[in-house]
Amino acid sequence: MKTNLTRRGFIGAAAAVTTVSTFGIGRASAAPAFEYKYGTNVPATHPLSTRMVEATDAIRQETNGRVDIRVFPSNQLGSDTDSLSQLRSGALEFFNLSPLILQTLVPNAAISGIGFAWSGYDKVWPAMDGELGAYVRGQIEKVGLFTFEKIWDNGFRQVTSSTKPILTPDDLKNFKIRVPVSPLWTSMFRALDAAPTSINFNEVYSALQTRVVEGQENPIALITSAKFYEVQKYLSKTNHMWDGYWLLASGRVWNKLPQDVREVIQKHANEKALAQREDLAKLNNSLERELAEKGMQVSNVDGTAFRAKLQSAGFYKEWRQKFGDEAWKLLEKHAGAIS
Repeated sequence: MKTNLTRRGFIGAAAAVTTVSTFGIGRASAAPAFEYKYGTNVPATHPLSTRMVEATDAIRQETNGRVDIRVFPSNQLGSDTDSLSQLRSGALEFFNLSPLILQTLVPNAAISGIGFAWSGYDKVWPAMDGELGAYVRGQIEKVGLFTFEKIWDNGFRQVTSSTKPILTPDDLKNFKIRVPVSPLWTSMFRALDAAPTSINFNEVYSALQTRVVEGQENPIALITSAKFYEVQKYLSKTNHMWDGYWLLASGRVWNKLPQDVREVIQKHANEKALAQREDLAKLNNSLERELAEKGMQVSNVDGTAFRAKLQSAGFYKEWRQKFGDEAWKLLEKHAGAIS
């Protein structure tokens, strides 16, 4: 199945993904030997959800129905923190999570999310598919989780607001912004003099709607698929962080699988991760236009002053000490000098 990359295909995929994630397609008549759940916080329309459904279909077909993995989008199985706990206990078999949220369990997993570190994907992918990614996977495996080789793309993160565009660091002073449950995010926005509040993704829309917070920050694909444009007026393209999704498996479950089954799952998951990266790259421009058509005011932002603010606030020095020289050197080897 090939994913439709038009705006209509992106938005209209929800019904199909929801149906597949609940019941599966192409299932063999015999009962599967391995029935698993895969949880994600992104909506059914997001390219990660649609590509993961493709991966589970291919796994089911290649194993002749031995392996049946059902995809549950939109935090159907619980919040990120709940799902991570389930994954560790083996109650949930597969889950994808941002490395910055994973930081609550694996501190150095967040090294790839340092603010204003990356100039573009030409720096990100060689790092995450190479030494930096291998380092992070090694850190994650220490807590009993298996991490797939290819990280999925979430994208460069942008700021949205209901009150004003965010064009300079001064615009963030006392700005009430939702951030994920992650120390690095909170630290960065505090260093920029904002007022960050940690809220799980499944609660963000209501927090914006009720003005608990003025704004939030996410990649354009998530801003669109989560319909934040309904409760936000301004989109400021700060590109302040690059973010991805590690595909994780419960070590208790993964280590008991036959080797041939593990190889099939890895093959299709990693292949679809690469396809999903291309999806987001192709979608971003059209989705930005769509957000403008829906009434959002879109502004390009120069990140130089924001980076200088973080430097003067001691943000980079603090996090270099926390991550350690080994991780920081791997980051700078690919991203360039940061501090």
